[in-house]
Amino acid sequence: MDCDVIVYDITEDEDQIEQAVWVISQLHSDIEKIDKEKPRIFILLSTVLTWARSKPADPDDLEIPFTEDDYRRRKSHPNFKEHLSAEKAVLKLGKTSKNRLITYVVAAGLSYGAGENIFHYLFKAGWHNASELPCYGDGQNIIPTIHIKDLAGVIQNIADSRPKVRYIIAVDDSKNTMEEIVKCVSRMLATGKMKTIAPEEVLLNKDVKQNHFDQLLTNIRMDGIFVKENMHIKWTAETGIVENIDHIIKEYKQTRNLFPIRLFITGPPASGKTTVVEQLCQHFKLHHIRIKDVLEEAIDKRQKYISMHEAATEEEVEEDEDEDPGKIDEYRELLEAINESKEQNSGHIEDQYVTQFFREKLLSKPCQNQGFILDGFPKTLEQAKELFASGDDDIGDEEGRLHYDKLIMPELIVCLEATDEFLRNRVMNLPEGVVTGTHNTEEGFTRRISEYRAINTDDETVLNYFDELEFHPEKIDITNDHSLRMRDTVEKIIAMIPGPRNYGPTPEEKEEMLRIETENRLKMETKEKEDRERREAEETAKRKKRLEQWAKHLEEVKREELELLEAQSAPLRNYLMKHVLPTVNQALIECLKVRPDDAVDFLAEYIFKHNPQVD
Repeated sequence: MDCDVIVYDITEDEDQIEQAVWVISQLHSDIEKIDKEKPRIFILLSTVLTWARSKPADPDDLEIPFTEDDYRRRKSHPNFKEHLSAEKAVLKLGKTSKNRLITYVVAAGLSYGAGENIFHYLFKAGWHNASELPCYGDGQNIIPTIHIKDLAGVIQNIADSRPKVRYIIAVDDSKNTMEEIVKCVSRMLATGKMKTIAPEEVLLNKDVKQNHFDQLLTNIRMDGIFVKENMHIKWTAETGIVENIDHIIKEYKQTRNLFPIRLFITGPPASGKTTVVEQLCQHFKLHHIRIKDVLEEAIDKRQKYISMHEAATEEEVEEDEDEDPGKIDEYRELLEAINESKEQNSGHIEDQYVTQFFREKLLSKPCQNQGFILDGFPKTLEQAKELFASGDDDIGDEEGRLHYDKLIMPELIVCLEATDEFLRNRVMNLPEGVVTGTHNTEEGFTRRISEYRAINTDDETVLNYFDELEFHPEKIDITNDHSLRMRDTVEKIIAMIPGPRNYGPTPEEKEEMLRIETENRLKMETKEKEDRERREAEETAKRKKRLEQWAKHLEEVKREELELLEAQSAPLRNYLMKHVLPTVNQALIECLKVRPDDAVDFLAEYIFKHNPQVD
């Protein structure tokens, strides 16, 4: 309330409408307390949906756009009547004392840019390689838009210059339809294809907000005349989202940290490359690039294209906008050349075709969006040079270093190392069911390891290529990794990568992870409880056994002590029976006869006099 400039955005959160009206009302009620030299500026950021039901100025010419001059006859969308009421309240309260309180309303087009907002569902679906991006409705509706930075520029101009016009339309120069926007995003991030979804079907999707649904189906032409003619704005995307899609895609990826992770894992046969790559791909959600898969996919794609083209009618071919008449001939020639190459090379495909297919795969939208891990290819220095070579001769430096394609060059190269003996033992210890039908037999391994060592000598290896480009490979000795599925090696490689650069787990994946975590925790707690009870039972049994042993031992000691005492007392008892007791008995008899006054003294005197030793 004490700020010189107050901006309220009611385009997204409807709860802000009531708060914005309350704030402007409070400012108006305290208007006399505001210094005339420092008037307050209140800017309400509203939406073009308050114009959604406005009648055109000329019914015969529907292409005439609305401008600020038409704002008095604007009519809102049924779901945006509160926005319209807030606009009117702000403008009305700003007329009371213009030298103390100045109010503005900015009707902004649908915003885009940075992390995206209302269009985020398109960018996210495209980045996740959706085959078709959804277009709500028939896609022919014209959507007023503006880049978020350009909208910020409009607000900054209002705060600085305090224009006399109080109602301002903030839109870019584009008049793009929904279909144009969807196809543009799909072309840049996915397949270039889209599918229309009926409005009634869209509302069945719980992830689609009613607010966004209404905005994406709006159909209105608007022109921000005042902004163009009176404001000095350094436009980010004056011509709209379609014309500036390259910059917007780049901005979107930077804001959300969506950069591809590119790795190359190499090493000798049986070193566990595929095992490690599978786990890394699962961890970072990357694409696993294996030579077999790449070749099969590329050939199958071309064969299917030819088959579909041959089966299609002439009318269907003409209707296909993406149809390239020369592509089918190109594919036929390529497949023929590959078949001929396989016949001449004992079923193997020449490196030139393999490299071509690999480049095609690595430059595909999925690999450029999320990233990839190359599993064992390229194998030789020449293959690496051919695969990663830049098509632009101007790229490079003046020191004579090799040119390379930055879009597909791996940022991390890892070489798994082990001795031949270690690898041979690993192969020999594989279960027979795993080895059968593969090249992991003893003969197959010997051949493959010999080929690997032959093309990877101390002087020439595929790693040299990356060293020359200062992408220094990381070497990991796997001989000490005895963990399940080489998890220790996987963890080492994960530690080398700064961190995930994607959207992270989906809500479903988070729920599944939570379920697994809960199950593991319960299992752990149950196991700990069972272990604790088992330990307590064992301690109780041990304690009981020790007590029984102690009691038994005590009885034995007592018996032995008693026997010892009896054995030790026998001589004394015999002595007493022979020498002492007869004298004592006689003394007692005499004492009974005499009956002295002091019987004790009598007995003592008698025993002393008749002591055999004294005698």
